[in-house]
Amino acid sequence: MKTIVYAHPYAGSLNHGILTRLTDYFTQTQQAFQVIDLYQDGFDPRYSAEELRLFSRGETPCPLVKHYQQLLSQSTELLVITPIWWFQLPAELKGFFDKVMLKGVVYEEDPAWRGLLTNIQKATVITTSTVTKDYLRTQAGDPIQGNLINRVFADIGIDPQRTHWIHLGEANTTTAAVRKQFLAELPQLYLDGQSF
Repeated sequence: MKTIVYAHPYAGSLNHGILTRLTDYFTQTQQAFQVIDLYQDGFDPRYSAEELRLFSRGETPCPLVKHYQQLLSQSTELLVITPIWWFQLPAELKGFFDKVMLKGVVYEEDPAWRGLLTNIQKATVITTSTVTKDYLRTQAGDPIQGNLINRVFADIGIDPQRTHWIHLGEANTTTAAVRKQFLAELPQLYLDGQSF
């Protein structure tokens, strides 16, 4: 089962176009998928005092967090669709990792650190930004490959070698034709694990 984590509030966005293009493709090719739409779900990325009190025990009072954890436990593949704002993940998606990725659910610490999401055999991160992938990697702290894929994913049991990053840079200044071409080629980019 593929699980798509989607983080954008605007239905008219390029990111929503990416979500629609992929879900249409998965439907047409009869590939099972489920979508976690963080904004549509009304997910609150902020920790409450009660949530933080339970964090060290790997517990949560939030039914939505428990639901997301259940979806991830059923997944063999993860896709993340997100913009990059100020060279980082949006707060909504950062909060998803903060609140959903709990001890005993996605990792263990004792006697040594061990990621538990080994059921996820493949991951794809699809991003849009006002800057290129090269700029993100060399001038902006490498937030996706260096931080999300090589650190966060690795720590929760998702092999970075089986994760691909597809990025459309300069999304705000490129032409409608380029955006259209990107969407048209997206299923093949996804299959090939290639960037645009």
